[in-house]
Amino acid sequence: MNIHLNTAVGYIKRSPFQALAALFVLALTFFVGTHLAALVYSSGNILRYFETRPQIIAFLKDEITPEQVSALQNKLTSDERIKDVKYVSKEEALEIYKQATSDNPLLSELVSPTIFPASLEFSVSDLAFAQEAIDEVKKEGIVDQVGFTASLGGEKTLQDVVGRLKTISWYLRVGGAFFVAILAGTSLLVLLVITGMRITTRKGEIEILDLIGATPKFIRSPIILEALIYSSVGTFVGWLLAFLMWLYATPNIVSYFGDIPALPKETLNFVLLFLIILGGELIIGVGLAFAGSFFAVSRARRNK
Repeated sequence: MNIHLNTAVGYIKRSPFQALAALFVLALTFFVGTHLAALVYSSGNILRYFETRPQIIAFLKDEITPEQVSALQNKLTSDERIKDVKYVSKEEALEIYKQATSDNPLLSELVSPTIFPASLEFSVSDLAFAQEAIDEVKKEGIVDQVGFTASLGGEKTLQDVVGRLKTISWYLRVGGAFFVAILAGTSLLVLLVITGMRITTRKGEIEILDLIGATPKFIRSPIILEALIYSSVGTFVGWLLAFLMWLYATPNIVSYFGDIPALPKETLNFVLLFLIILGGELIIGVGLAFAGSFFAVSRARRNK
């Protein structure tokens, strides 16, 4: 193994520009691939957040009794489609309003709890149940009107938001995968060209090794190891550059999205996510190295 590795390293040293070309293309491929993987992860998390956490508010009429509120709350709690049912009284609604207008105290001084309706707030386990739940709650006699939280807008707005997110996520996956596939194909061609040139320059040496009885495995090993070095180093360099960019940008991203889990907030989970991406990319890189070297060697043997 040491002989083959030393031979592969010697080939790289003798042709540094070819090695740099291969490393640059592979690093670019996996730099883009790492960004794509992180973006797909983030868009998936954002999409799941909006799909599973629409906050629905059922505003109650003023003449309701505590028994009626309790009955409706128990009914909603027992529904498997509904979760996180919470009763908000008039006084609590006033406190929420005061917090929202804390930068202008005069606004809160002009209102009293009587102008705020009591409400039942709840979420649905999946966005597909939202319309059904709204239609059913609207039919309750003690419910005045139903709407979504202000951050999501009205019913049509929520559907539009999720629809746009799904469209963006789909284009990101398909378009990004297509672009990365082109770069991966380019990387494979570069490995094929460099490996083929390496075999051509070693033609006399290979013939001598054949004459003295060297096995095909012995002849192929340095070539395959060279391709593996290109792919491993190129993959790691591309991943590292992308990782450092995301590491720098993540605090701003997390701050911008707030409670939406676009990226892991814990450092350990963040690093683990990118290590998983690196593991997948190394597998792909090794596959490209084996494929490129195998095709180049097979072609050379057919042309002998």
